[in-house]
Amino acid sequence: MPSLTSSAILLVLVFLAISAESKDRKPCTIVSPVTEAYYDLNTIAVQPLIDHKPAHKDDKKESWHARGYDYGTNFTLNFCRPVIEDLQDVVGVHESHWKNVSAFYRYNDKVYSIGQQSSELIFRGRKLVLNYTGGSPCETKRTKVPRRIVDDGDDKKDDDSKKGDNKKGDDKKGDDKKGDDKKGDDKKGDDRKDDDKDHDGEDKIVRRKSTIISFLCERDSLAPKAHLSFVGASEDECTYFFEAKAMAACGGVSQVQQPLGPGGVFGVIALITAAVYLIGGIAYQRTVMHQRGWRQIPNYAMWAGIGNFLYDIFIILTSSCARLIPRRQGYNKLPTHTTRNRNSRAEDENRLIDQLDEEWDD
Repeated sequence: MPSLTSSAILLVLVFLAISAESKDRKPCTIVSPVTEAYYDLNTIAVQPLIDHKPAHKDDKKESWHARGYDYGTNFTLNFCRPVIEDLQDVVGVHESHWKNVSAFYRYNDKVYSIGQQSSELIFRGRKLVLNYTGGSPCETKRTKVPRRIVDDGDDKKDDDSKKGDNKKGDDKKGDDKKGDDKKGDDKKGDDRKDDDKDHDGEDKIVRRKSTIISFLCERDSLAPKAHLSFVGASEDECTYFFEAKAMAACGGVSQVQQPLGPGGVFGVIALITAAVYLIGGIAYQRTVMHQRGWRQIPNYAMWAGIGNFLYDIFIILTSSCARLIPRRQGYNKLPTHTTRNRNSRAEDENRLIDQLDEEWDD
């Protein structure tokens, strides 16, 4: 019996541990696989405004900003949530997704998204990283100005080739010129077809801007909640890198709510212990002791005695309380009648005393 009870309790504890482990954590939180520290970045996420006012006194009235310096524009971001600014006409993003933009910048009176909202934190080694994807389309070769470095040697070769072409052109006849022009037109047509094919392939695959935010621990209690810095962007302006220093990125102890509190765990253990005691005792009394009826209950005499004891206690308490309940008096107990009865009783007592005195004298 004790081994059966302990086994049942052990199974309950294992079940509770598994359920607590498998329960989903709240968004924008993570546990480090290396240090097992708990990270919660909801404390630095800017909450949406309510009637154009912050929900709490200390909440920010605008999203986080980062200076672009030599990039030519500044950036606006929020952590794990969309920015609280009202965005309109976001380049290359459907209108239904404007409210989910978590990072953007403005350039030439246009709004460019550099990532949609995401609350999935990841660890790359010891680095805590947040990634936004699905922003505005990246610039293609049609819209981006190509840049290349030209050397002096290349310029000389170009001049020599131009002179040679002019000399050959003067020596050629008109028929040859027509043939060359025809071949040149054919070649240009082929080049245009190839260019169109290349552009069509590029248009089918739309690359979109993304953002990578690396979090660093800030242990200075006087520092702001978070400090966002722009690190750089890729050459094709498709990926943007930021660093965020915050005390929330230092990690701490997990505060994940358990499915059951201490009282609930104790109650479950008590119920299972009682069930094991009752079922095991009944099986023992029925099979080994060959008991039937109420006597199948384990320790029947003890439980019966406890029942009788509780019944006696109940009778004693109810009878004691009944004495404290005031009794209802009828109309014959009015004050006038009681005074009159008292006077009559006094007269009867005096008459009886006088009668006794007379008999004593005789």
